[in-house]
Amino acid sequence: MKFGKRLKQQIEESLPAWRDKFLSYKELKKLVRLISSAESCVEYGKADAEAEFVHLLNNEIDKFNVFFMEQEEDFIIRHKELQQRIKRVMETRGPNGTKPSEAEHKDEMAKIRKDIVNFHGEMVLLVNYSNINYTGLAKILKKYDKRTGGLLRLPFIQKVLQQPFFITDLVSKLVKECENTIDEVFPVEQEDEEEIVKEQREAITVAGKGIFRNTVAALLSMQEIRRGSSTYGHFSLPPMDLPDSDLIHSFQLNSPIPII
Repeated sequence: MKFGKRLKQQIEESLPAWRDKFLSYKELKKLVRLISSAESCVEYGKADAEAEFVHLLNNEIDKFNVFFMEQEEDFIIRHKELQQRIKRVMETRGPNGTKPSEAEHKDEMAKIRKDIVNFHGEMVLLVNYSNINYTGLAKILKKYDKRTGGLLRLPFIQKVLQQPFFITDLVSKLVKECENTIDEVFPVEQEDEEEIVKEQREAITVAGKGIFRNTVAALLSMQEIRRGSSTYGHFSLPPMDLPDSDLIHSFQLNSPIPII
C-alpha cells in the first residue's frame, strides 16, 4: 500500500478529535511537485523554494509536538487517577472498608477494567501517531531530495529524532504498566476465556465499536511499518522492541484483556 493511502486509512481509524493532527502529506507532495517543476525553479529560485518547504515542515513538527505533549500529560494524570480508583475500590473490601456487596464491587471493578482497556488503547494509538508521522516525514523528505537534487533528508531527520513527538519512551512505559495492572488486578479465569473471545470478535467486526478496533489497526500498522523489508533503510523505524511482539499478541482474538 502506498504511504498516502496508508496515512488516509490511519486517520480514518484514529479518534475523531485527532484527525486534523496528522501530517499534511498530500499538501506537501503537491509542494514538492511544484518546487521540482522547471517553471517553479525559474520563478522562485531553488533557495526560496527550499526555504518555503522547510518552513512548512517545521510547522508540521510544531503541530505534532503540541498535540503529542498535551496527550502525554493527560495520560500521566489519567494513569495516576486509575491507580487511585483501583486502590479505593480494593480498600472498600478491607477491614476498614464499607464492605459493598459482591455485585456492587464486581460492577465497579468492571467499570474500571473498561476504562483501563480504553486508556491502554488510546496510548497505543498515540505511539502509532508518532510512528506514522515520522514515517511520513522521512518519505516526503526522500521524495524532495530525489526530485530536486537537494540534501535535506539527513539533517532534517537528525533534528526530528530529538523532537518530543518522536520520543515515545514514557508512553510505552505507561502502556506496559497498564498491561501489568490488567494482568495483576483483572486475571482471567479459564472458564471466562470463551466469552471474552466472542466479545472481542464482535468488537473487531462491528465497525466503529469502541476504541478496540482502532487499537488493533494501529498495532498491525506499527508492526508493518517497523518490520524489515526490501524498503527498510537507515531512515526507517526499528523493529518493535517488544519480546515476542507481546503488545501485538495482547490484542489478538485470544487476548486475556476483556472488552465490556
